[in-house]
Parts: sequence; C-alpha cells; structure tokens
Amino acid sequence: MPSSRHLWTQKILGGGKATRQSDAPSPRNNLIDRLPATRAEVFPGKRVPFEGYVLGIDPSLRGSGFAVVEFALRREPKLCFSRTLRLKPTLSLADCLGEIYKLCSDCCHEYPIRHVALEETIYVNNFKVAQVLGAARGAAIAAANVIGKPVFEYPPLRIKQAVVGFGRAGKAQVAGMTKQILRLSEALPFDESDAAAAALCHAYTFRE
Repeated sequence: MPSSRHLWTQKILGGGKATRQSDAPSPRNNLIDRLPATRAEVFPGKRVPFEGYVLGIDPSLRGSGFAVVEFALRREPKLCFSRTLRLKPTLSLADCLGEIYKLCSDCCHEYPIRHVALEETIYVNNFKVAQVLGAARGAAIAAANVIGKPVFEYPPLRIKQAVVGFGRAGKAQVAGMTKQILRLSEALPFDESDAAAAALCHAYTFRE
C-alpha cells in the first residue's frame, strides 16, 4: 500500500485522492481542499500589466483636457486621441458642463474605454473656483457613470510621481515625459498632457 506521504503528494499535485481505508473527510483533507488553486489566489495583491483603453481627463470648466491611451502587452502605450475642450467665456455654466458631459460620452462611445481616470481637484482658497472645478469634474464623472465606465481619481502629486518620478514636477516636465513615453513627435498642450498622464498613472498603478 502507498505510504501516507505518497498519497498526500498525489492529492496536492492532483494525481489522486488522499484517502486510505475510508473516504470520510478529515480536518487535514478540508485544509488541502481550501488551498488556492491559482497564483492569483495565492498572491491577491500581485499586479498584472494593465490592458485596454483608458480615458484620462484633466477637468476644468473652460479648458478640460481629454486623452485616450491604449495599453497592450509587450507594446508601448499608444495615444489614440487628445483634445483640449476650449469653451468661450460667453457660454453659461450649464452649457459648459453639457459640453464636458458630451465629449466624455463621445469618447466612451468612440473607443472601447475600459476605465476613466481623472485628476483630483487640488486645494484652492477661493470657494467659487472650487465649486466650479467640482462641477466640471462632476459632469465628466456623471457621463462615464451613465455609460457604465468605472471612474478612478488620482491626486496630482501621485500622477506626477508615477509618470515623471517627482511629485512636484511642473507642467512642462509632465508634457515632456508623456511625449517620451507615448513616442510623440511633439509635446501635447498642458491640459492634454495632464489628461494623458492621468491615464498613464492609472495603468501603471491599477490593481485588479
């Protein structure tokens, strides 16, 4: 008769049932049955490379930046679309929010967006400015949510740290690094490079 060690080795490797004279379960059997079946279960926090399209947004009432970046295995990130939504001062708050909502919705329909990444609003002393910035972010978030796209928000310091390696980097440094990472012929306008940086930060740091 095979030894107990041999029987348990077969059980762990999937080669047989670890029982001797009886099939009645034992506490040790139950423990073996609960062992994780995959590496993902063994290491639940292990990050796998992000794949898919990310819509990055740098929200502002009259100058929001939008960027769609594609991520794939064994390939450099690819910029598929970028735009700065310039809105005239004559447009009302409601009209501006509607345009932000529409462009976010159009991007999510035009590309197979997996996630939406936004830059969080930085601290501002002026309550009215904070209110307007919050409204612009809300329009973009609402558009993504209605379509069913998960939304992730990142502090500016974290985005700069992930993309540039320095949390206090200036806008020119962010634009220069996004140009290098995305293999662009020229740097994007600041609002668009900030949006692309938000998308890059999300892909670099996201965990399932």
